Amino acid sequence: MSPALTSRLIATVEGQRAMLLLLLLVLAQMSLTGSSPPPDPVACTDGASNCTVTNAYASFPDRRTCHAAKAAYPRSEQELVAAVAAAVAAKRKVRVATRYSHSFTKLVCPGGSTGAIISTRWLNRTVRVDAGKRLITVESGVVLRDLIRAAAAAGLSLPYTPYWYGLTVGGLLATGAHGSSLWGKGGAVHESVVALRIVTPAPASQGFATVRELGTGHPDLNAAKVSLGVLGVISQVTLSLQPLFKRSLSFVKRDESDLAEQVAAWGYLHEFGDITWLPEEGKVIYREDDRVDASSPGNGLNDNLGFRPFSPSSLVAQRIQDERLEKNGTDAARCSATRFAAAYLLSQAYGLTNDGVNFTGYPVVGYQHRMQASGTCLDTKDDGLQTVCYWDPRIRGPFFYNTGFSIPLSRAPAFVADLKRLRDLNPQAFCVLGTSGVLMRYVRASTAYLGKPVDSVAVDIDYYRSHASGTPRAHADMIDEIEQMALLKYGGVPHWGKNRNFAFHGAIAKFPKASEFLKVKHRYDPEGTFSSEWSDQVLGIKGSANILEKGCAMEGLCVCSDDSHCAPEKGYRCRPGKVYTEARVCAR
Repeated sequence: MSPALTSRLIATVEGQRAMLLLLLLVLAQMSLTGSSPPPDPVACTDGASNCTVTNAYASFPDRRTCHAAKAAYPRSEQELVAAVAAAVAAKRKVRVATRYSHSFTKLVCPGGSTGAIISTRWLNRTVRVDAGKRLITVESGVVLRDLIRAAAAAGLSLPYTPYWYGLTVGGLLATGAHGSSLWGKGGAVHESVVALRIVTPAPASQGFATVRELGTGHPDLNAAKVSLGVLGVISQVTLSLQPLFKRSLSFVKRDESDLAEQVAAWGYLHEFGDITWLPEEGKVIYREDDRVDASSPGNGLNDNLGFRPFSPSSLVAQRIQDERLEKNGTDAARCSATRFAAAYLLSQAYGLTNDGVNFTGYPVVGYQHRMQASGTCLDTKDDGLQTVCYWDPRIRGPFFYNTGFSIPLSRAPAFVADLKRLRDLNPQAFCVLGTSGVLMRYVRASTAYLGKPVDSVAVDIDYYRSHASGTPRAHADMIDEIEQMALLKYGGVPHWGKNRNFAFHGAIAKFPKASEFLKVKHRYDPEGTFSSEWSDQVLGIKGSANILEKGCAMEGLCVCSDDSHCAPEKGYRCRPGKVYTEARVCAR
């Protein structure tokens, strides 16, 4: 995330005066100290039995609740082995839950109500740091924040990470999470993995569970590095590090005229560069972000505005305004408010400071662990719900979809050109993307079987989601056309932890090493203990991620092929896309 992680940070409202009042309220609340940590995604009514499982947003794309019969919270590898063995012996399906569960997709669901959940919440220790060999070994439940701080304390840096540090190591590996870089091994964390320990099912003669050690050169490591959690439970991970360095970062706003050319080149020009395109404005915010020597002056800090603690009242107010604008607002009002908020966020450098307190100008220079990721809404002790993370489901605050897909870098200029053509038909329609616009990051071709097949541009967009299933959204047809264009016309692949269901239909065929992954899957888990209905669908083993039913396309559960998949009673019917005419979208 980068400037885009402030996506929908400030509500879009009718008129700049109302926008300013809400903005001041939100910023005032962000100055409060303390925060309530997000709730555990696993909730059981009878000790560790009769459980429901969700994600950080308390909702999956299909809005259906996940259940499990049992939950286990091992605190050591020995207890983890025992938990896996118990589930295998009882012939239960098993899925793994992380501390905060930030995947939009149903990775955590075991399927049915007889399955088991194994949480890595208490597998949260740093095992060792070897400064001489530049290696760090952590348990899989360690949060990225703690990993990068432990590395820095030893004078080391993990070079490439996501922008949000509330992900666990096991969770971010399972989904192929990444930052932005075409340099070195590229932006994905799993490219820094040199070894891991994973607990998998075993025959009864071996106690129903076994620990596999996969070191550098092991033929199965490239399957386990991005596994969707279907091979077993990762116990420990060893990552290679680099000497501690600093980064020099500037955000520069420019005209969009050469965007198609720049998108192909920017990732080579700046080691950590990314691009945020604001289509309605015709402007682009370029992230000029490069490594500098640790002796360079500066003690900058990245404290992203969207990841700071918020008061519940400010978030409720924001959601009320979102809903009013969605129901009765005009495109002009939405765009006016979005422009105002975007300009303010840029003026505040999105939360960057030169000394940890004040922003005095670009470039902001700081140590890698202070610049690469943020998430201060997680950093403080429970304050009794006085302040929370922006997306906390206990508050009826912002509610949104996050779409993420990667297209081959070689095809990115043509993709951008098509987006411009779509934008030119109705520029104000793109204001539904709020201050986030279209975020474009860079990821190199991966050694992992389910990693990026080629050097890619990873695209992220965020947009409003209704609490009521099937409710039409402003310009939803435009967003659906963008997604289908990227995935179908340009051969894009979905991010494993993001997106609505339809994005995964047939996606596994785009990964050349998928068959190798499935061979490892069969050897490690021949009975499908760690499989679920959802994982079988996305891996092409059985069924389809598409859910064909009345209104399914309104929620992104399918691509419409019939008017009934939309909402004909509300005037929405299945129609071709406007630029990518092979797309099928629900249009009014």
